[in-house]
Amino acid sequence: QVHLVESGGGLVQPGGSLRLSCVISGSIPNIVSMGWYRQAPGKQRDMVAIITRNDRIRGDRTAYANSVQGRFTISADNANNAVYLQMNSLKPEDTATYYCKVISSRAGDFWGQGTQVTVSS
Repeated sequence: QVHLVESGGGLVQPGGSLRLSCVISGSIPNIVSMGWYRQAPGKQRDMVAIITRNDRIRGDRTAYANSVQGRFTISADNANNAVYLQMNSLKPEDTATYYCKVISSRAGDFWGQGTQVTVSS
């Protein structure tokens, strides 16, 4: 059975930093992308950052929401066991529950349970 476990959330002041981790337990075949999404109360869940796993020649590609471009960085380990989100220069509007998502071309979509990020003074 596969589980995605997020960690690293918490309370931080505006301008601060947090690093989220999502560790995959179990095996997910043919991963095509790993990403982070967030959902604030009363709002829809939106994409924050995605890393698309490509072959060894082309490498990975990343994409970011406009609101976090230049402040957040997504990365993943080569074994596809974990995905990370480095969040710098945090703003109050970044407050949300953050979820990691893994997409497999064979097994479908997998979601974590979420980790709360609160940016407040």
